[in-house]
Amino acid sequence: MRKIKFACLLLFAGLGIFGFFSESGFVQTANSFTAGPPAGFSGAPDENNCASCHLGPASVGQFAILNAPASYTPGQTYQFQVRHTTADTTRLKWGFQMTALAGQNSAGTFANANGNTQTITENGRFYIQHTTAGTYTGQTLSAEWTVNWTAPSALVGPVTFYAAGNQANNGNGPDGDQLYTTNSVSQATVRRPIFDFDGDSKTDLSIFRPGPVTGAEWWHLRSSDGGNRATQFGTSTDTVVPADFTGDGKTDIAFWRPSTGFWYVLRSDDLSFFAFPFGATGDIPTPADYDGDGKSDAAVYRPSTTTWFISRSTGGTQISNFGAANDLPVAADYDGDGKADIAVFRRNGQSGTEWWLQRSTDLSVFAVQFGSPTDKAVSGDYTGDGKADIAFWTPSSGNWFVLRSEDLSYFAFPFGTATDVPSPGDYDGDGRFDAAVFRPSTSTWFAQRSTAGTLIQQFGTAGDVPLPSVFVR
Repeated sequence: MRKIKFACLLLFAGLGIFGFFSESGFVQTANSFTAGPPAGFSGAPDENNCASCHLGPASVGQFAILNAPASYTPGQTYQFQVRHTTADTTRLKWGFQMTALAGQNSAGTFANANGNTQTITENGRFYIQHTTAGTYTGQTLSAEWTVNWTAPSALVGPVTFYAAGNQANNGNGPDGDQLYTTNSVSQATVRRPIFDFDGDSKTDLSIFRPGPVTGAEWWHLRSSDGGNRATQFGTSTDTVVPADFTGDGKTDIAFWRPSTGFWYVLRSDDLSFFAFPFGATGDIPTPADYDGDGKSDAAVYRPSTTTWFISRSTGGTQISNFGAANDLPVAADYDGDGKADIAVFRRNGQSGTEWWLQRSTDLSVFAVQFGSPTDKAVSGDYTGDGKADIAFWTPSSGNWFVLRSEDLSYFAFPFGTATDVPSPGDYDGDGRFDAAVFRPSTSTWFAQRSTAGTLIQQFGTAGDVPLPSVFVR
């Protein structure tokens, strides 16, 4: 028991030099960890926090993790706080240790915001804790540390932040100290792939079949069970705009009627529909989740005035001027904040092709030259970092070019032929876009899945439009 107590005393952040009894009863002295405890005392389920070894009056204070992200995006950095508060003015020294775990595994990395914290690693786990300066010796009522945490490079499920904190009396002994534990959970951001009609997080092979007499038909091959589904909805002159307008995780069949500016949405949950006006003849419909609530918003880009009109599902209409004559809208979440960014694809003749983005995080503008006027814009998250990558497909060669969002380097690879229709999406559900094409001559799909190998599937007939291609510009 005394050996255990010895280890616990080493954790104690509030002491300078203190004594303890050895097994022989001889009084010794040992340095405590005012400069920070050893790894493994964060209060995580399989770690210690020495609460049983620090004796003191009933705890009257609070210890909390504040402003930790409710959900995280891979690779994104978040800043939040760890805070002690108490009305007990005998608390004169402060400390903490925190780690982040997905299950039993370390998740992400910590970094210091200032000199009051330090990072350590042990057994594959990453910790952040106080420094000597960060004990705030002599300070009463509260103490706070700011930390930076960078999420894992890929989704790893829920991440729990575990923290243990010490409100010490600076009394040169283990008596009179109060130790606290707390935790906070950050969920993985759910990024539903586009054209996922059955809600299994995979893009489905799907087509739009214009019908001059009987009306338009929608066909999709459910990746969840291999079954076919067909629905008659709209006419051959309508513009198809499938997206998850209801927020149930499934793409809704939908179209926009250029002659009236009306949107028609067939709910995926009960196949009832609703309609509303938004836009005018000449507009380009470009639905996406611009407000980050998990529902796609009706939106149009008006080339005549280079104006964006966005009907937010959370309420209100956003009107923004962004673009130039002959630009094409390529909205996507380029900054990884869970909201689609306004963006345009600009073909500049011999000068090449430009991409202009307005980040929703801070409204800053980013521009880059990438591609040629004959290329097709196929932006999407090909690297799985939670941010859409600028990308294009060259019909003459069948080559795909992807500009990595993380460092603006690019990679290229061949997939498809000149007469194919590029139809990118996440066909294997791993959180990364896959290069894919639809071959009209044989109604055959080819998808280069990033984890499940190449998919070759015949689905459709002559004259069909592959739905994953409808937002390719």
